[in-house]
Amino acid sequence: MMKDAGVWERKKQVIGMKNIILIGFMGTGKTVIGRVLARQNGFAFVDTDKEVEDIMGMNICQIFRKHGERRFRSEEALAVKKLAKREGVVVATGGGVMMNEENAAILKENGFVVLLTAAPELLHERISRKNTRPLLGKNCSYEDMMKLLHEREAIYASYADLTVDTGELGVEEAVAAILAAYQSANEARAEG
Repeated sequence: MMKDAGVWERKKQVIGMKNIILIGFMGTGKTVIGRVLARQNGFAFVDTDKEVEDIMGMNICQIFRKHGERRFRSEEALAVKKLAKREGVVVATGGGVMMNEENAAILKENGFVVLLTAAPELLHERISRKNTRPLLGKNCSYEDMMKLLHEREAIYASYADLTVDTGELGVEEAVAAILAAYQSANEARAEG
């Protein structure tokens, strides 16, 4: 892999990319970058967490408290199946979406998968500012965050077509890098 200004690009051809899928740990900027990316690319924007909230009529913390993580993950999987059938969508996934192999395969089948990362210290700072993270929350310890991050990072990397460090790049720079890689991959696919 090649690293340049916060961007790592996989050396493989990506096939069948009608959507852009943003994956990664909480606090990496999937929603913020996803909105800008969708607007600049003329795509619709969908956040899987928001989809589940809309379906269930409550926020994620309420879902976890009232119904538990298992129910949330079930609703999340249904939302992923529905979204994967669409085209021309930027999908910001919840941090745990790719832990389900079926979710990952469905999203990967029709999408260019972009892993957003950031230094653990920056992630902890970002996560600690919000009280909407049911698995860690506002008072999360750095150790708890690192444990969850270590459980997930290899899985995220295994599905990524492109990795972008949002601690090194601003939103506009990250969006430009993603769009360039997405367009390049689609051109290679059309030629191949």
